Amino acid sequence: MEKSKPGKHGSAKARIVALGLFDNVKRSLIAPTDSKVEVPIVTKKSAQVIAVLQSTVQLMDLSTYEVYEVPMPDEEELRSKLSPGIEVEVWEVMGRRKLIRVK
Repeated sequence: MEKSKPGKHGSAKARIVALGLFDNVKRSLIAPTDSKVEVPIVTKKSAQVIAVLQSTVQLMDLSTYEVYEVPMPDEEELRSKLSPGIEVEVWEVMGRRKLIRVK
């Protein structure tokens, strides 16, 4: 995050650079410092691997016992550790889920 000084006819500006949680694309936002910015709420949950399928992983949430599928992670070191019965960490953001790490 960077801030610029106010000019003769304008207000101070803030430049925010962030990486996307799902696609790792760099995004930037330039806005006045007094404006409101939407921030995604990241919910971190624990889940247990039920099955490792071709392109998805079937998981069971350890708090609600809900069964759902998430896409197979891109990282090869994470893929190699996945097997039924393993506990993992899942992030839920704006209705989308992503497998982050093996516990």
